[in-house]
Amino acid sequence: MNEPGFIPPHGGHRQLLSYQKAEVIYDITFRFCQNFLERGDRTKDQMVQAARSGKQNIAEGCQASGTSKEMELKLIGVARASLEELLTDYLDFLRVRDFSKWDKDSPEAMAVRQMGREKEQNFESYRSMLEGKASFYWANAAICLIHQANYLLDQQLRALEQDFLQEGGMRERMAKARSQVRWKTSQARRSSL
Repeated sequence: MNEPGFIPPHGGHRQLLSYQKAEVIYDITFRFCQNFLERGDRTKDQMVQAARSGKQNIAEGCQASGTSKEMELKLIGVARASLEELLTDYLDFLRVRDFSKWDKDSPEAMAVRQMGREKEQNFESYRSMLEGKASFYWANAAICLIHQANYLLDQQLRALEQDFLQEGGMRERMAKARSQVRWKTSQARRSSL
Protein backbone atom coordinates (compact mmCIF):
# COMPACT_ATOMS: atom_id res chain seq x y z
CA MET A 1 0.00 0.00 0.00
CA ASN A 2 1.35 3.42 -0.94
CA GLU A 3 1.62 5.74 2.02
CA PRO A 4 0.85 9.40 1.38
CA GLY A 5 4.05 11.43 1.25
CA PHE A 6 4.86 14.80 2.67
CA ILE A 7 5.43 16.52 -0.68
CA PRO A 8 2.04 17.88 -1.76
CA PRO A 9 0.95 18.21 -5.38
CA HIS A 10 2.62 21.22 -6.94
CA GLY A 11 3.17 22.98 -10.26
CA GLY A 12 0.14 23.69 -12.40
CA HIS A 13 1.01 27.34 -12.95
CA ARG A 14 -0.59 27.44 -16.40
CA GLN A 15 -4.03 27.01 -14.81
CA LEU A 16 -3.55 30.03 -12.57
CA LEU A 17 -5.28 33.16 -13.80
CA SER A 18 -2.41 35.21 -12.34
CA TYR A 19 0.05 33.33 -14.57
CA GLN A 20 -2.16 33.60 -17.66
CA LYS A 21 -2.49 37.34 -17.12
CA ALA A 22 1.26 37.70 -16.53
CA GLU A 23 1.89 35.85 -19.78
CA VAL A 24 -0.43 38.24 -21.66
CA ILE A 25 1.39 41.17 -20.03
CA TYR A 26 4.72 39.75 -21.18
CA ASP A 27 3.43 39.27 -24.75
CA ILE A 28 2.01 42.80 -24.86
CA THR A 29 5.15 44.31 -23.34
CA PHE A 30 7.44 42.52 -25.78
CA ARG A 31 5.43 43.82 -28.75
CA PHE A 32 5.04 47.29 -27.19
CA CYS A 33 8.80 47.61 -26.71
CA GLN A 34 9.54 46.35 -30.24
CA ASN A 35 7.06 48.75 -31.83
CA PHE A 36 7.19 51.90 -29.72
CA LEU A 37 10.55 52.24 -27.97
CA GLU A 38 13.73 53.39 -29.67
CA ARG A 39 16.47 50.91 -30.43
CA GLY A 40 19.12 51.20 -27.73
CA ASP A 41 16.66 52.56 -25.15
CA ARG A 42 17.64 50.83 -21.88
CA THR A 43 14.02 50.98 -20.75
CA LYS A 44 13.17 48.53 -23.52
CA ASP A 45 15.24 45.71 -22.01
CA GLN A 46 14.20 46.58 -18.46
CA MET A 47 10.50 46.46 -19.31
CA VAL A 48 10.78 43.14 -21.12
CA GLN A 49 12.80 41.69 -18.22
CA ALA A 50 10.31 42.95 -15.61
CA ALA A 51 7.43 41.41 -17.59
CA ARG A 52 9.36 38.16 -17.97
CA SER A 53 10.24 38.12 -14.28
CA GLY A 54 6.57 38.51 -13.35
CA LYS A 55 5.62 35.50 -15.44
CA GLN A 56 8.60 33.28 -14.69
CA ASN A 57 8.52 33.79 -10.93
CA ILE A 58 4.91 32.63 -10.77
CA ALA A 59 5.89 29.45 -12.63
CA GLU A 60 8.96 28.89 -10.46
CA GLY A 61 7.02 29.60 -7.26
CA CYS A 62 4.37 27.03 -8.17
CA GLN A 63 7.03 24.43 -8.84
CA ALA A 64 8.87 25.22 -5.60
CA SER A 65 5.64 24.97 -3.59
CA GLY A 66 6.02 21.22 -3.18
CA THR A 67 9.15 21.49 -1.09
CA SER A 68 9.21 25.08 0.19
CA LYS A 69 6.28 27.28 1.09
CA GLU A 70 8.81 29.96 2.03
CA MET A 71 10.30 29.88 -1.49
CA GLU A 72 6.83 29.90 -3.06
CA LEU A 73 5.86 32.98 -1.05
CA LYS A 74 9.13 34.68 -1.91
CA LEU A 75 8.85 34.00 -5.64
CA ILE A 76 5.21 35.09 -5.86
CA GLY A 77 6.30 38.25 -4.01
CA VAL A 78 9.09 38.78 -6.56
CA ALA A 79 6.56 38.33 -9.39
CA ARG A 80 4.35 40.97 -7.75
CA ALA A 81 7.30 43.36 -7.33
CA SER A 82 8.39 42.87 -10.95
CA LEU A 83 4.93 43.72 -12.24
CA GLU A 84 4.88 46.80 -10.00
CA GLU A 85 8.17 47.90 -11.58
CA LEU A 86 6.67 47.35 -15.03
CA LEU A 87 3.58 49.33 -14.06
CA THR A 88 5.80 52.25 -13.11
CA ASP A 89 7.58 52.05 -16.48
CA TYR A 90 4.26 52.22 -18.35
CA LEU A 91 3.08 55.13 -16.20
CA ASP A 92 6.40 56.90 -16.84
CA PHE A 93 5.97 56.30 -20.58
CA LEU A 94 2.60 58.06 -20.52
CA ARG A 95 3.70 60.88 -18.20
CA VAL A 96 6.90 61.96 -19.97
CA ARG A 97 5.16 61.95 -23.34
CA ASP A 98 2.17 63.91 -22.03
CA PHE A 99 -0.22 61.06 -22.83
CA SER A 100 -3.29 60.60 -20.67
CA LYS A 101 -3.78 57.65 -18.40
CA TRP A 102 -7.21 56.10 -18.76
CA ASP A 103 -9.62 56.59 -15.92
CA LYS A 104 -10.47 53.18 -14.47
CA ASP A 105 -14.10 53.64 -15.54
CA SER A 106 -13.36 54.89 -19.06
CA PRO A 107 -14.92 52.87 -21.90
CA GLU A 108 -11.46 51.70 -23.00
CA ALA A 109 -10.46 50.52 -19.51
CA MET A 110 -13.83 48.84 -19.07
CA ALA A 111 -13.33 46.96 -22.36
CA VAL A 112 -9.93 45.68 -21.21
CA ARG A 113 -11.33 44.77 -17.81
CA GLN A 114 -14.22 42.92 -19.44
CA MET A 115 -11.82 40.86 -21.56
CA GLY A 116 -9.86 40.14 -18.39
CA ARG A 117 -12.84 38.28 -16.99
CA GLU A 118 -12.58 35.57 -19.65
CA LYS A 119 -11.67 32.10 -18.34
CA GLU A 120 -8.73 31.55 -20.69
CA GLN A 121 -6.28 34.42 -21.01
CA ASN A 122 -3.79 34.78 -23.88
CA PHE A 123 -2.48 37.48 -26.17
CA GLU A 124 -4.74 36.41 -29.03
CA SER A 125 -7.73 37.52 -26.97
CA TYR A 126 -6.35 41.07 -27.01
CA ARG A 127 -4.72 41.19 -30.45
CA SER A 128 -7.65 42.72 -32.34
CA MET A 129 -8.14 45.27 -29.56
CA LEU A 130 -4.50 46.42 -29.77
CA GLU A 131 -3.26 46.04 -33.32
CA GLY A 132 -3.22 49.28 -35.27
CA LYS A 133 -3.61 51.35 -32.09
CA ALA A 134 -1.24 54.07 -30.89
CA SER A 135 1.42 53.53 -28.23
CA PHE A 136 -0.64 55.22 -25.49
CA TYR A 137 -3.46 52.73 -26.10
CA TRP A 138 -1.09 49.77 -25.69
CA ALA A 139 0.43 51.31 -22.55
CA ASN A 140 -2.97 51.96 -20.99
CA ALA A 141 -4.20 48.45 -21.81
CA ALA A 142 -1.06 47.01 -20.22
CA ILE A 143 -1.63 49.16 -17.12
CA CYS A 144 -5.16 47.76 -16.77
CA LEU A 145 -3.88 44.19 -17.08
CA ILE A 146 -1.06 44.78 -14.60
CA HIS A 147 -3.57 46.08 -12.06
CA GLN A 148 -5.62 42.91 -12.57
CA ALA A 149 -2.56 40.66 -12.25
CA ASN A 150 -1.38 42.51 -9.14
CA TYR A 151 -4.79 42.11 -7.55
CA LEU A 152 -4.69 38.36 -8.26
CA LEU A 153 -1.15 38.05 -6.91
CA ASP A 154 -2.13 39.93 -3.74
CA GLN A 155 -4.98 37.44 -3.27
CA GLN A 156 -2.62 34.55 -3.98
CA LEU A 157 -0.12 35.82 -1.40
CA ARG A 158 -2.87 36.11 1.23
CA ALA A 159 -4.06 32.56 0.46
CA LEU A 160 -0.49 31.24 0.68
CA GLU A 161 -0.08 32.96 4.02
CA GLN A 162 -3.25 31.31 5.33
CA ASP A 163 -2.20 27.93 3.94
CA PHE A 164 1.12 28.22 5.73
CA LEU A 165 -0.56 29.15 8.99
CA GLN A 166 -2.93 26.17 8.69
CA GLU A 167 -0.63 23.53 7.22
CA GLY A 168 2.87 24.67 8.09
CA GLY A 169 5.94 24.20 5.98
CA MET A 170 8.04 21.34 4.71
CA ARG A 171 9.77 20.57 8.05
CA GLU A 172 6.44 20.30 9.82
CA ARG A 173 5.03 18.00 7.11
CA MET A 174 8.17 15.87 7.23
CA ALA A 175 8.00 15.53 11.02
CA LYS A 176 4.30 14.68 10.89
CA ALA A 177 4.82 12.06 8.15
CA ARG A 178 7.73 10.50 10.04
CA SER A 179 5.70 10.41 13.24
CA GLN A 180 2.84 8.68 11.43
CA VAL A 181 5.18 6.04 9.99
CA ARG A 182 6.68 5.39 13.43
CA TRP A 183 3.22 5.06 14.97
CA LYS A 184 2.06 2.63 12.25
CA THR A 185 5.25 0.59 12.64
CA SER A 186 4.78 0.34 16.41
CA GLN A 187 1.12 -0.62 15.91
CA ALA A 188 2.12 -3.34 13.46
CA ARG A 189 4.69 -4.73 15.92
CA ARG A 190 2.14 -4.80 18.75
CA SER A 191 -0.42 -6.59 16.68
CA SER A 192 2.09 -9.25 15.61
CA LEU A 193 2.91 -10.14 19.24
